[in-house]
Amino acid sequence: MTVYYRDDTVQVTSETVQAGGHRVPVAELTYVWHTRGRGTLRSRSRLLGRGTLIFLLSVPPLIATICVVSLAYAAQDRGNWLLAGAILGICVVGALALMPFLEVPLSWLDRSYDRGSGIYELWVQRQGQELMLLQISDALRFGQIYRAVQRAVEQHGDRP
Repeated sequence: MTVYYRDDTVQVTSETVQAGGHRVPVAELTYVWHTRGRGTLRSRSRLLGRGTLIFLLSVPPLIATICVVSLAYAAQDRGNWLLAGAILGICVVGALALMPFLEVPLSWLDRSYDRGSGIYELWVQRQGQELMLLQISDALRFGQIYRAVQRAVEQHGDRP
């Protein structure tokens, strides 16, 4: 017996698929597909959090651009390029010093894309009946499970 995927709630082997309280022999599976279900409050809040994070990460560069442009116009009018250059240099050094602190919010953003913003459903056809085996919002985990079920069905079909 080959184990294609296993975690706390799902197990996919070359013999059976266990998920969502169902235990289905791979030999009885005739068709496997997936759909996107309606979003839940949790998936919508994840999407809202992602948008808020993108907005908060976009505002400082926008403000910095506006400040640099206005500083350049002020320096041009007054002819005081030395002060403008010093202020710009201090701001660049400060921005470079703060760059490592961007790792945390950028990792949050990356994880939000990994988890996805929708609901993913795994469906199988067993003895002529359609059965939803799994419904989760974690896109990465869903992809692993779906591919494991596909491999199990493909490998079972290749046997003589």
